[in-house]
Amino acid sequence: MFDILLPEQSEFPLYQQLYLQIREGIRNGDIPDGQRLPSVRALQLQLNVSKTPIETAYQMLTSEGYVISKPRSGLYVINPYKELSHHHQQQTPSITTMSVMHSNGHLNQDQGVIDFNPTRLDQASFPVRTWNKMLKEALEQHVSEMGMYGDPQGEYGLRTVVSEYLRNSRGVISTPDQIVIGAGTAYSMGLLTRVLPELKHIAVEEPGYSLVRDQFHLNGCDLLPITLSDKGISLDQLESSHAQLVYVTPSHQFPTGSIMPYPERERLLEWANTRNAYIIEDDYDGEFRYQGKPIPSLQGLDHNGRVIYAGTFSKVLTPTLRMNYLVLPPALLNHISHKRQEVFFAPSRVEQWAMTAFFEQGHWYRHIRKVRNLYRKRHHQLIELIEAYLGRFVEITGQNSGLHIQLIVKKEVSSEELIQRAANVGVIVYDLRKMWMNHQQDANQFPRLYMGFASLNAADMEKGIRLLQKAWNMD
Repeated sequence: MFDILLPEQSEFPLYQQLYLQIREGIRNGDIPDGQRLPSVRALQLQLNVSKTPIETAYQMLTSEGYVISKPRSGLYVINPYKELSHHHQQQTPSITTMSVMHSNGHLNQDQGVIDFNPTRLDQASFPVRTWNKMLKEALEQHVSEMGMYGDPQGEYGLRTVVSEYLRNSRGVISTPDQIVIGAGTAYSMGLLTRVLPELKHIAVEEPGYSLVRDQFHLNGCDLLPITLSDKGISLDQLESSHAQLVYVTPSHQFPTGSIMPYPERERLLEWANTRNAYIIEDDYDGEFRYQGKPIPSLQGLDHNGRVIYAGTFSKVLTPTLRMNYLVLPPALLNHISHKRQEVFFAPSRVEQWAMTAFFEQGHWYRHIRKVRNLYRKRHHQLIELIEAYLGRFVEITGQNSGLHIQLIVKKEVSSEELIQRAANVGVIVYDLRKMWMNHQQDANQFPRLYMGFASLNAADMEKGIRLLQKAWNMD
């Protein structure tokens, strides 16, 4: 147990005070890696507050990767840089321990550390001036609405342009009425548990996106991990399970990068139709494909209203803009139309107005073309560097789309040791272990690591790969 002392007066809301205190405790080592956090009920009794701010703080911590949910056990601290943040450490600092930490917990690349972070984007490509212009115009053009609450489902203008964009780019068939604008993936997954309260048995990919899995767990769902093949989620296992809903990332499975072929998509849709079940299709980086033609979205192939489509602006524009969208089947939307005010909570109206103008004036499409070309170039550069310096010692998979690759290292060594060797020479790579519910590496299986490329220029990538060649003895 750890102590939380809330000030009598604070400029921050209660949930943010809790979030900040726990986050700082994790960062500085007061709350050690692996410690179980108190349950919502226990913390509620300790602090004598309602459970809502505690649940909100816990959701923020899970969404940022500071804690992980273990089914039927609770929330546990997960700090991949525990040796960097623990203030009691006495040994001589390595290159990683001397590096400065960003506010999001990642190492500051300006200090000489090369971070192949799978979630980070190129910060220089964000159109700062254009976005500032959109915000200014939004305030000026909507001044008469500043004293009013907006549509809890999202501004109709934004839903209209999103519906049109999805139809043209991903083959998603929808009307603006089916679009729900949300404040991030964690919000949207929590919303779906309220929209579908009777569906408690949820199948998830193993490994899969831990943020989504944790949200389901926090909302009392029974999680059924389904293993993966090179064609995505195992449909044999899914069909033999008692799942009522399945969460999949078919266009670029996270984290392995596999793509679900067309026949498997048809079979998955048939499963949902036969079982009267639902599919959540998370198309989190569907804009980035480097080989072949994109396979149509599951939602576009669905003729029975069984697919809930989820997408985000984060991978194209910036993760700091907490805005995403869902496309709900018409019957499901009708089912909850009488309680929209209780279910939906849209993000800032000003940012929604700005995003609408960003679409309508063509900036979104120009920006996509720009970053798609940039990331395609960096994707090819990283693969060429790996083949040149690491060659026969590794195998690259999951490289057809997205912003990261999976690297199979053909050495009799654990992923932990490879990560540590890399850190010793100032390079950060990932095994994304928290993406597994039940991680058990086969003794005969080579370690798998994950490397992002969106935030690195060619010089840093080459330096990083050459350092890995040395650290992993692949000369």
